[in-house]
Amino acid sequence: MISYKSRARVIAGVSSVAILTSAFIGNSALAQDADADEEEAFSFEEIVVTARRRSESLKDVPGSVSVVSASTIRDAGVERAEDFIALTPGVSIVDAAEVGDSQVNIRGINGSRDAENSFAFVLDGVLMTNPAAFNREFTNLSQIEIFKGPQGAIYGRNAAAGAIIATTSKPGNEFGMQLEGSYGNNESFDIQGAVEGPLVEDKLAFRLGADYRTTDGFFRNSFQNNDAIVDRFEGYNVDGRLVWTPSDELEIDTKIRYGEVDASSITFNATFHLPNFAQGANAPLANEDVNDHEFVFQPNIVSDNNQTAFEFSSKFDYEMDGMTLTGWVLYSDIENDLIADGTSAAFGFFNGDPTCQQTTADLNAAGVTLPAPQILGQSPVGIIFTPDFSGSFFGPYTPTTCDGIQEQLRNQQDFSFELRLASDDSADLRWMAGIYFLDIDRQVGVSLNRDSGADPIRGLVQASGPNRTEALVYDDFDSNVYAVFGQVQYDVNDDVEFSAALRYDREERSVSNLVPTDLTSTVIDLNFDGIFNDPLNPGLSSLVNPSGVIEDQERTFEELQPKLSLTWDVSDSTTLFASWGVGFKAGGFNNAGSAATVDIFINSFINNQISDFADQIGDSLPNITDDYRKETSSAFEAGFKSSLLDGRLNLEGAAYYTDVTDSQFFEFFVGTFGLLRVVSNIDELELYGFEFAANARMTDWWSLYGGVSVTESEIKANASRPDTVGNKAPYTPDYTLNFGSQFDFDVNEDYSFLARADVTVVGPTWFHTQQGGTNATIFNPLFALSIFGPDSGALGNADFSNARRDAYTTLDVRAGIQGENWALMGFARNLTNTNYLEEVIPAPEFGGSFIHPGSRRSYGVELSYRF
Repeated sequence: MISYKSRARVIAGVSSVAILTSAFIGNSALAQDADADEEEAFSFEEIVVTARRRSESLKDVPGSVSVVSASTIRDAGVERAEDFIALTPGVSIVDAAEVGDSQVNIRGINGSRDAENSFAFVLDGVLMTNPAAFNREFTNLSQIEIFKGPQGAIYGRNAAAGAIIATTSKPGNEFGMQLEGSYGNNESFDIQGAVEGPLVEDKLAFRLGADYRTTDGFFRNSFQNNDAIVDRFEGYNVDGRLVWTPSDELEIDTKIRYGEVDASSITFNATFHLPNFAQGANAPLANEDVNDHEFVFQPNIVSDNNQTAFEFSSKFDYEMDGMTLTGWVLYSDIENDLIADGTSAAFGFFNGDPTCQQTTADLNAAGVTLPAPQILGQSPVGIIFTPDFSGSFFGPYTPTTCDGIQEQLRNQQDFSFELRLASDDSADLRWMAGIYFLDIDRQVGVSLNRDSGADPIRGLVQASGPNRTEALVYDDFDSNVYAVFGQVQYDVNDDVEFSAALRYDREERSVSNLVPTDLTSTVIDLNFDGIFNDPLNPGLSSLVNPSGVIEDQERTFEELQPKLSLTWDVSDSTTLFASWGVGFKAGGFNNAGSAATVDIFINSFINNQISDFADQIGDSLPNITDDYRKETSSAFEAGFKSSLLDGRLNLEGAAYYTDVTDSQFFEFFVGTFGLLRVVSNIDELELYGFEFAANARMTDWWSLYGGVSVTESEIKANASRPDTVGNKAPYTPDYTLNFGSQFDFDVNEDYSFLARADVTVVGPTWFHTQQGGTNATIFNPLFALSIFGPDSGALGNADFSNARRDAYTTLDVRAGIQGENWALMGFARNLTNTNYLEEVIPAPEFGGSFIHPGSRRSYGVELSYRF
């Protein structure tokens, strides 16, 4: 349940929206004798959406759709996904580890790293498949729609949480140019421009655009002379578009984009959650609340994240007698790789390496210190193994070479097409039917390489040299998706519409291992016999795989996804709706060797040492497999939409309930094997909550708006970690509040003044199924083998009660003047410089969490010009 303090915040938020609405209604009642034409002049315009793949009024959609209009996009300075998500109740985003790594949570359903998104991303009518495609500069936007709840019947696989539909402005018969640039603190610079117009009037129009963004980021590396290398970003995109209308019946819309990014990655610190050790060693920061952490960045490796993206799509609409045939084709190729400091120093992975020993001794002699509770001693050997306490206690990302170097690669090429036939919009019975195909080829690799102390040589797999590869997961994943779908909408009478949709998805997945079988590691000892000559991947070890070859695997996942909806226009101003639908995400494969890694280096290692205190850790050890199951969900929603006071006040609300089976969840492991990212399943998850939003035009120059969403969740069953039953859904804020105000009035005939303030409140959030209680860690056997003796194993017990992110509030403001075709704005994001966490990644068997700071205050000036 939501805590008392959290409940108070929610009640305050709901009350604020209610008081705002009541005050507005009261104010309007006093002005009933105002001129009707004057009131109509500042009422809201009707919003037209395409959430159900048809153009229709927002009030006619039987579901919750949050719309960010062109004017809001411009006035709020929306440029990236986090900008419009901050304006949307019930939706949150984490964008932390690397470029293209965006975890969007809608009503408690979250995407999973190394799996796929849980929402459909549709750009100008084309379904974008690659999860990295969502992390882009959103330029030339005309509208964004966030359709909440399972939309699998409409958009298919991965639309379990909803759909985000972005629409850009098409070029036409008018020639135009636009140029926009901004400059802010931390050497942040952003510029974008475009030119568009007709090539052949009424037949062929074009648009050419480009954008560039760079920033030094908010944080500095204290070991590397405080250089701006921790969270820097530089990227550009160029794009082109041709809209060909050879006849009144046919339109062909073709787009192309190429982009590159050069940025930092892995901007994390580690916190420890070892209460027994903290008390026994008088080291309080060994059991640290993640919200109290002071960030210090000291890696000796400068992280570098490169991404290249190429997209080509072509879409046609052909109008026939009473029907429209629509088709599109998409090719996408996004390649992403990174290099960063490793996580292996904590477990002595490279303790025997002379460079590790030398850098540790040199840094100790130079007086370099590490943030507590870490200790930089004379030797990299763990301090608990040195009777004179001359050793070290390392976390990850240290200034020594003992962490090694992590390299990660995620490349995806996909080809897809869709063909659908739809009746026109005017009939009482409207229908749509279509087919869909998708082919994905994805390569994912993570390696741990030696750190020689010199500038590293980049390469995922290095058979020799100063950065020799010592641990590796590397696979090629292929998917073929086939789908058929249809929907009908029937006007029962003038006030009631019933709609039904059904989609069948079949997904054939396979995986081929790419780890070289002829390479061995000089630091991995799978037998724990002191002989270091084992395969780079534990899945190749004779302990678990006598053949020494990881065979290809294939699996097929399929699902029928129905959706039923009902809309009732109670009056001209109020509509009620209800819907039920099924969501689906295909299962898949983890990197081969994941199960062997966890079983050998974590479960077996811990089990060999915990007999004396097994009753304290219960069922906390993980159950990880090399594949994961499909995720399905069943969701019900009911709500209302109202437009009151001559269109000056819009209200909407909804309640929802979702039951999720085999929810896909990201797990992170570190240990004497390096690092490992896997997907597991939460067997049963229950979600329910409500949303309410209000949008009011107080006058023709003053607007107020606000929204609140509350989500309750509970894990009902979880074979991967049985002791987590009863905990909350990970990555799901208890509540979100979004509210603000805008002033926009004419100063004189030539220009106007605009000022806007937006407040976003994100409630307390757990990021893992492990949320308290005692669980075992790799430190248990290490303490049992240490100088403290076999009875000291319990010092390694972990408790993740303090790994929850606290609620936080940010304030964004914009103000400036604008003319007919120009604008000059000042802006500030997170004006109050709230210190909050972007993400917490608990690693239960590590006994700690990897935490990423949220964006600090940014401010600057923006100038735009268009004609």
